[in-house]
Amino acid sequence: MSVNERPPRVIVLDDDAELRNMLRRYLTDNGFQVQAIDSAEQLDRLLQREPFDALVLDLMMPGEDGLSICRRLRASGQTIPILMLTARGDSVDRIIGLEMGADDYLPKTSEPRELVARLNAMRRRQHMLHSTQVWGNDEVTEFGPFTLNISRMELQRDGASIPLTSMEFQLLRVFAANPRRPMSRDHLQDKVKGRDHEAMDRSLDVQISRLRRKIEDDPAAPRYIRTVWGVGYMFTPDGGHA
Repeated sequence: MSVNERPPRVIVLDDDAELRNMLRRYLTDNGFQVQAIDSAEQLDRLLQREPFDALVLDLMMPGEDGLSICRRLRASGQTIPILMLTARGDSVDRIIGLEMGADDYLPKTSEPRELVARLNAMRRRQHMLHSTQVWGNDEVTEFGPFTLNISRMELQRDGASIPLTSMEFQLLRVFAANPRRPMSRDHLQDKVKGRDHEAMDRSLDVQISRLRRKIEDDPAAPRYIRTVWGVGYMFTPDGGHA
């Protein structure tokens, strides 16, 4: 980390005091600046007061649980990267968490160093979003009623802003850079997650389902992000016309 670069700022929200304090100590020892809290009310106050780089969010909590918090944050336009902690790591828990807007998930039984690796991967993706890279000489891509502004990391429909999570933006950025090109799931995972994804990780399908709900008039019959059976997905900016 350079002299002028601040440490990444992370919120850990978990009602288990022992686990919460353990994660705070471990992440602090690994260069993170950590706010460890135990309620949604504390989270709301922190997010209103200052920016953070990531949220580590427990799935099961009394009162407002992690799924409800995640869904509420995304509905309000909050785009902070969210890593969901699940007690068992069940696939159903993972899929529901991703459907609600989480960017990644990790079973609580995982080694703490895996959490550090996932957070660093999320941080790298955020840095990619804030890079000055452009496609050719154009920073804006238009498709249908949508305008994707790369430099401002903004998607608009007929002038109205559509909130995107970091993962959704990365996916749309990759799709728009490769129009009408069938891309496999592994290729897309490499582009948006680097080599951090696991083999047979199906979370990409959930992320694409979320993105479709934001840009497709009928997500069940998508025009822009089409499924190519046996291959993966293809972006058609003209709405599927040949």
